[in-house]
Amino acid sequence: MSTRDLWLALALVVGGCASTAMTPRATEGPILGSEATPAQIAGWDISVGPDGVGLPPGKGTSATGAIVYEQKCQACHGAKGGGQPNDRLVGGHGTLASKAPVRTIGSYWPYATTVFDYVRRSMPYIQPQSLTDNDVYAVTAYLLHLNGIISETDEMNAQTLPKVKMPNQPNFIIVYPSRGK
Repeated sequence: MSTRDLWLALALVVGGCASTAMTPRATEGPILGSEATPAQIAGWDISVGPDGVGLPPGKGTSATGAIVYEQKCQACHGAKGGGQPNDRLVGGHGTLASKAPVRTIGSYWPYATTVFDYVRRSMPYIQPQSLTDNDVYAVTAYLLHLNGIISETDEMNAQTLPKVKMPNQPNFIIVYPSRGK
């Protein structure tokens, strides 16, 4: 094939693509799967809001959480949430305004329900969503206790967790307040 023939073939291909691009396409999608059912969507909708909406049934205490933490969390977050190799979870109180702020659950996070939501959705790192709801309540209670936010005997559940006041909560500004209030 000559160079001239190659250029002619290329021009035909490009021209063909251009003319195809100009023709109207079908309005249907690529038909990659099927539409998700409400039951399937509900199975993935595990979000928990600051007010506790979305919290599942279950309960846990710091004592139980200490056992779960040692088995499932300590390898990444260190003994008693001290950090290493991953983020520190405990301490940092009074450091946020300093040149070296330490952002932990106790010093930075605005809502206790966010701790539950994050642990439930993302931890342990190598097996996310593998903890039971009772395990998540217990680990949340343990971390809140280590940060001095709740007592060791406080039980966390769908009613008590949203009532926990986090130390840094007043320093967060709600950008999108609830409508209609």
